Amino acid sequence: MDALAGLLDGPRARGAFLLRMVMAPPWSVRIEDRAPLCLMCVTGGEAWIVPGHPGAGGPVRLRTGDVAVVRGPHPYTVAGAPDTPPQAVVEPGGACRTLHGEPLEETMRLGVRTWGNAAGGPDTLLVGTYRMESEVGRRLLDALPPLLHLPADSWTCPLTPVLEDEISRDEPGQSVVLDRTLDLLLIASVRAWFSRPEAAAPAWYRAMGDPVVGTALRLLHDDPAHPWTVAALATEAGVSRAALARRFTELVGEPPMAYLTGWRLTLAADLLRETGTTVEAVARRVGYGGAFAFSAAFKRERGVSPQEYRTGIRRNPRVPERHADSPRRAPVSTLSP
Repeated sequence: MDALAGLLDGPRARGAFLLRMVMAPPWSVRIEDRAPLCLMCVTGGEAWIVPGHPGAGGPVRLRTGDVAVVRGPHPYTVAGAPDTPPQAVVEPGGACRTLHGEPLEETMRLGVRTWGNAAGGPDTLLVGTYRMESEVGRRLLDALPPLLHLPADSWTCPLTPVLEDEISRDEPGQSVVLDRTLDLLLIASVRAWFSRPEAAAPAWYRAMGDPVVGTALRLLHDDPAHPWTVAALATEAGVSRAALARRFTELVGEPPMAYLTGWRLTLAADLLRETGTTVEAVARRVGYGGAFAFSAAFKRERGVSPQEYRTGIRRNPRVPERHADSPRRAPVSTLSP
């Protein structure tokens, strides 16, 4: 598994919230849905994204053809102009209301997955929102800035017209088509971002390019359930145990076995979201001999047992969980030619 494939192995939309916004100025929508990730494509006119929390940077202008990826759960505003006051609020689950709490879903409905204040409005956006945070996807989320902006003239992507064509269709299996198209567009966007030298890629991603550490990382990613040791990894990489441990820690920021534990528990957290999978089965799939050892490691890492974690997800599946030690990112990353 290459570095980018490993990074993008998490985002798999399941019933994503997708719509086409058609707006006439002045317009402004406050987004408070706490979704972990949202992708926006401007297909006509322009739009502004105004971050709503300190340290996130200033307003970013999106022109026709631009794509933006917004990482939650902090609120933000999408508007025709950065100084237009919000006229509507999007809440968790995609519910939209006025600032006074009046529902807007029906009054602003313009067709199948089409919503706005004017059928012929000049500003049009395709919006795709991932409602639940995948634990495997956390590796991607933590690698992204709060707002990633891809100007149209900085990359070439044929997927936006596909999404625009499919988003207003109402055919059997359409939600699956839209989910997969959204995934592909997100992958293309992140790939374009990581190809640029100014992208702040995570340490483990950059380390994939190292001939020694990259070999070890690919082994851990490809077969996390294997009973790896530093010695075994060193043999595969063709270096001494001490050399691997030193170089791995230097490039990745933690020792090989600590990285493996984190990767296993990240995979396990994603598996715990699946119904019908026992804790014992999850433990064995990620390399633990049984539920007891796995539960101890999981609780030590996350502060709750696997069962408590699973119960919490079922009670509130759409509120993103963030670790207190998640690294800070630059406010906005903009790719310009």
